[in-house]
Amino acid sequence: MSAHGTADGVAPCPAGTPFSFELYPPRTEAASRALPDTISQLASAGPDFMAVTYGAGGSSHDSSLDVVRRIVRDTSVPVMAHLTCIGSSHEQAARMIREFLDAGVTRFLAVRGDPPVDAPADAPLGDLKSAAELVQLIHRIQAERAPYREIPLLGLPHASVVGKAEKVTIAVGAFPNGHPRSRSRSQDIDTLLAKQAAGANLAITQMFFHAEDYFAFVDRARVAGVTFPILPGLMPATTPTVLRRMLDLSGEDLPSELGIRLEVEPTDEGRREIGIDYAARLAERLVAGGAPGIHLYTFGRPRTALSVLERCGLVDTAAVGS
Repeated sequence: MSAHGTADGVAPCPAGTPFSFELYPPRTEAASRALPDTISQLASAGPDFMAVTYGAGGSSHDSSLDVVRRIVRDTSVPVMAHLTCIGSSHEQAARMIREFLDAGVTRFLAVRGDPPVDAPADAPLGDLKSAAELVQLIHRIQAERAPYREIPLLGLPHASVVGKAEKVTIAVGAFPNGHPRSRSRSQDIDTLLAKQAAGANLAITQMFFHAEDYFAFVDRARVAGVTFPILPGLMPATTPTVLRRMLDLSGEDLPSELGIRLEVEPTDEGRREIGIDYAARLAERLVAGGAPGIHLYTFGRPRTALSVLERCGLVDTAAVGS
């Protein structure tokens, strides 16, 4: 076994291991109809938070905000709102932040984002040039809204003392095998340090396929001075098509063993089982090696994400949802 406990046969994740989910705003009528049940199933598992993605340049702003409001209204689960800054003016970004704060959001994932696929090559990139600048803007707007908080005094119903303002949680992206536009691994770490200096207090990684990649990245980050938790992001690949989509989104290299097993397995249920088992074993290795929890990209398949957690010993799917 390595220093991070990545040998085969690691035990299921300890009870109480934090986990979270990431949802995509519905893009079809069928997905919109399924959304209430999706939220209910995921919320009933007891996640640490549920994150809602956001399109570049605010392209999914209304639908993302609708999903955020539904989670706040219908569940007790904290919600994390994604925000991108590319293509947005300073005023647009500030307005979006305020709308999410008004909806009850105190957790954000701040990412630079990519230009829309149909954007011309000379399209303006907006006023905010990096995720670090977006992190600073979120903190500034939160401080303007609540520069301090009043703490009631016991026994004195009309008295209070002034305390520090409640801080928002601001997560940023991390890339164990390098951002697609990065020139070197050291640049990725320098970028993460800049986000930390701007006020980020959590990182969530892009999806990856090998525990060793995550541990090596965390080790480099810690040596460089990154102190906040780095949460691994996982997504079960249950078909060759899903795996190809994951590779397109992440820029990762094809995990050959998983790819071959999915291609040669003749049944849908068999492929689903392969993907769930691979993700669950990866999650177990990560937690055994010291990862602070598991973040699951649901990709419109809540039952699959819940099955991964069941395999890890973290939820009982028979008692979750319907």
